[in-house]
Formats: sequence, C-alpha cells, structure tokens
Amino acid sequence: MGEVFGSCDHAFNAIVEGSVETSACSGPVGGGIVGGNPQTSPQPGPEPAERLRPVDLARRHGLSTQAVRNYEEAGVLPAAARTPHGYRVYTPLHARALRAFLALLPAHGHRTATAVLREVNEGDLDEAFRLIDESHAQLLDDRRTLQAVAGALRDLAPHPASGASRSGSGVGGGSGGLFIGTLAGRLGIRPATLRAWERAGLVRPRRDPRTGYRVYDEAAVRDARLTHQLRRGGYPLARIAPLIERVRAAGGVEPLEGALNDWRGRLTARARAMLNGAAELEGYLRARE
Repeated sequence: MGEVFGSCDHAFNAIVEGSVETSACSGPVGGGIVGGNPQTSPQPGPEPAERLRPVDLARRHGLSTQAVRNYEEAGVLPAAARTPHGYRVYTPLHARALRAFLALLPAHGHRTATAVLREVNEGDLDEAFRLIDESHAQLLDDRRTLQAVAGALRDLAPHPASGASRSGSGVGGGSGGLFIGTLAGRLGIRPATLRAWERAGLVRPRRDPRTGYRVYDEAAVRDARLTHQLRRGGYPLARIAPLIERVRAAGGVEPLEGALNDWRGRLTARARAMLNGAAELEGYLRARE
C-alpha cells in the first residue's frame, strides 16, 4: 500500500480527511516511482483510479464527512481502502454508490434506500430488487387509496334524500336526525354495523333525551356514508379513522379538496423520484460490473 502512495504518503495523509485541498508534495498524489534510475523509463500500466478523501465525497454531495463515514459503516458505500496510517480512500465507484443512495431516498425512504444499497454491495441483487418492488407496490396502494377517498368524497355531495331534510318523519328520529334503523336501511347495512363503527369512533350519533335512542344528525350521516364507501373499497376501520378525523376537523368534505390535491402531488413527486432513483442505481450497477 505504501508503494502505491509513493513518497507523498505523509502529505496525502495530512489532508485526506481535513479541509486542505492541495498537497505540497513534490509529485502527483497518485505517486509513481520516485527517485528511480533516470535512465530507466517505467513501463506503462493501467491508469490508477481517482482517489477521493471523505471531505471530497462529502462536498460533492452536500454532506458532512461524518455522514459519509456513517454511510460506509451502514453498508451504503462499499468498504473504503485505507492508507498505511488508516485514512479512508474512496474512488468514483463510492461516489456513484452515494449518488444512487441519495436519489433513492426521496423515492423509497431512508430505511429501504439503505437496505437496497447494502444488498447491492453484498451482491444480493434479488433482495435489492424485491425491496424496490415492495416500495412500488406501496405507491400503487397509496394511489388506489387516494382514488377511493376522492371517489367517496364525491359520493358525499349533498342531495335532498340523505340529510335531515327527510328526517322529520316518525321513522326518522324527530327533527334533525335519523334513527339507527332508518340510516342502516338507507345504507344497506345492519344496525349492528353502525354500532361497530360507533365503537371505533367513526360515527358519533347523539342520544335522544327522551327515549335514549341513537339519533344521527347531518354530520353523523356524512361520516357513516364515508365509512360505508371506504369499507366497500376494502379499507379497514383503522385506515378510515384518520380520514374521518380530517373531515371533522375541516368541517366537511369540501375543504379536503386541497388536501387531496396535495396528496396527489406528493404521489406524483414520489413516482418521478423512483424513476430518477432507478436510473442512478442502474448507473451504479453498471459501474460495479
């Protein structure tokens, strides 16, 4: 290793992990044969790979040198070579690995991006691709959820047959609401289902002060209809609950249009990030071949 670094070894070591950007040594940092027989020309050999210090790699990617070391220890980067004095020496291959990782981050998240690079560096491409496939499947599931939510909210557009305007009859529940049997009949479900949704916090009927019967006002009918639509789409109660809370906090479904647009924009941005991440990862895989 000492012969590779030549007589500039100590000068290189002095700047390898510091902030100094130039070396005062008398020859190139790559160091060929120094002080040999001047009448003997060295035989041409393969061009040595560019050597990068941690600070070089960090600056190129807007990171700290400690972050670069941490990524190496986590397996995101291949193990670096070491100088005789123990300093890390990186190459353009490490730069490609880091660039691929940083491109995968916004697409797949820190945990998956780390796992993908680790598997690649360990030679298990099948596992790396499986992790990527799972992330793509999750994005598709998120997109389907968005479509289901948007569709359910569209179905909640006010119409005369659904609200308190028809609740004044004797079967409805008096002024301002529907009894459980009436609402269950309109939704095509059993009253027991509405009670289960109530226990899960998805529907909040009030109680009639005279009879103690459940009475579903306009907001409760809205929540029941939204829950019904999402349940028909196969979504569990635990995933429906956060949406119901957002509807309540917004005071209805109309203010959620902006939130849905933001959600749609985030999914689109993530999909494009996946394309960019795939391109950078392919570049790294080719560089490893």
